[in-house]
Amino acid sequence: MLLRYLADRISWILYFLLSLLFVNLLIWLDNGIAVRAESVLYLNALLLLSMIVFLGWRYRIESNYSRSLANLAEDIAEDWIDALPPARFHHEAAAHQLLLAAGELHRQKLSESRAAQTVEQENVAAWVHEVKAPLTAMKLTIDANRSNPVIRKIESEWLRIHLLIDQQLYISRLPSLEADFVLEKAGIQQLVSLEVREMASWCMEKNIAVEFDGDETYVSTDRKWCRFVIRQLLTNAIKYSPEGAVILLTTSVSPDGYVRITMKDEGPGIADHDLPRIFDKGFTGDNGRLQNAATGLGLYLAQTIGRKIGIHLAVRSKLHEGTEMDMMFTVPNRFEEVQV
Repeated sequence: MLLRYLADRISWILYFLLSLLFVNLLIWLDNGIAVRAESVLYLNALLLLSMIVFLGWRYRIESNYSRSLANLAEDIAEDWIDALPPARFHHEAAAHQLLLAAGELHRQKLSESRAAQTVEQENVAAWVHEVKAPLTAMKLTIDANRSNPVIRKIESEWLRIHLLIDQQLYISRLPSLEADFVLEKAGIQQLVSLEVREMASWCMEKNIAVEFDGDETYVSTDRKWCRFVIRQLLTNAIKYSPEGAVILLTTSVSPDGYVRITMKDEGPGIADHDLPRIFDKGFTGDNGRLQNAATGLGLYLAQTIGRKIGIHLAVRSKLHEGTEMDMMFTVPNRFEEVQV
């Protein structure tokens, strides 16, 4: 910072040195000024020393504000305006006013953005609830005419629409997940069974069997949000599984107490170059582009919600050998610590 300060004051330094040189030339050329060479050297040394001391003093005073701003920028927080250092000089006061104005403008824009986002979320949620009414009526009609093969085909398409609308509803609720979180004890196989039952028509259409392995294991989680994560993983497994395939769901408990459920399908698998990106928002991969049915949101939402409610997702897959997706529940659940 000292070198930058000196560079900013280079005009001052040059002016002083040129003035000193001019005085020396004047003493040397003017015969009327009788000064010994030793006195001239002493005077030059004294003036240079005084200039160095002056620059050091001014550097210490003038760099306090910029140094405080640099420290604030390294560890900036939401209340950074309150942490602004006081200004001593006119140029510091001008910079201070500019920062205050920029902070106020940012607050206004952020407030407007949040208000617009809230309105949009409320509109989406209202739209989803409105759409669910005719979907419920369609479901009642489907249940009353299950013997009709055409109705069974319609039911599978109805399920896809229902899943997409339900996904959109959860997206609109995602910003308020913490406020909507309810921790309770739940059987993981029971939660998966409920989701399998919801997708039974899709499994029947593709003749896909779902099998369980391992004992029922209980976890502390939020039933609704946990079921949504399961739904995304199960949807992918059914979507990419061939007809007549088997989806195996295995529950286990690791030696260090972590509860895990593994969902293994017989789908086309995931290429090595796609694996690191499958949880990225909007990424569909080779399989999604081939089937033209992927939104790139399912796994992204599953991982985002999983991180918030204490579920770690991991994937193992090889091309043409299926995919294994792990849901691991953290022990102890971090939301238990919040509620204590």
